[in-house]
Amino acid sequence: MDAETDLDFEAVYQSELPRVYNFFRYQLGDDQVAEDLTAATFEKAWRHRHRYQKDLASFSTWLFTIARRIATDHYRKRRNTVSLEEAALVSDQHGVEELAQKHADFASLATLLARLAERERELVALKYGAGLTNRAIASISGLSESNVSTILYRVTQKLREEWDTNYER
Repeated sequence: MDAETDLDFEAVYQSELPRVYNFFRYQLGDDQVAEDLTAATFEKAWRHRHRYQKDLASFSTWLFTIARRIATDHYRKRRNTVSLEEAALVSDQHGVEELAQKHADFASLATLLARLAERERELVALKYGAGLTNRAIASISGLSESNVSTILYRVTQKLREEWDTNYER
């Protein structure tokens, strides 16, 4: 029996779509690009579903391996940079409405995330964007689970310090 007959792709799509989208959203800070790359990930997974081997990894791990490659390709095509002027505009946003504040906070977080090294940003996106466990992240990234935990702890502390310094209200 092959992966195609074992796999309910529609159910997987429904359960994994928010996690894959959030992975890209955390990585890129751009909703439209996140939607496009999420679609590309599922399209590629659908085309190559016959290659999935459930005895090697969970479908989620296989899917996020595809998502990571798509993110890497995206970065190769276009390096995202934030100018100092854009960063200042993001940090100066003040809104009285809760929605405007959430957008401003997300833009500020995106600015902080953009400053991280690519590996750190990817680990944060897998952990907090996609909601994966450290064990799953270790499997996807090739790092040890302990190394993933240590890196995420240090990055989280660094982000908190930068947030408190730059964006505390």
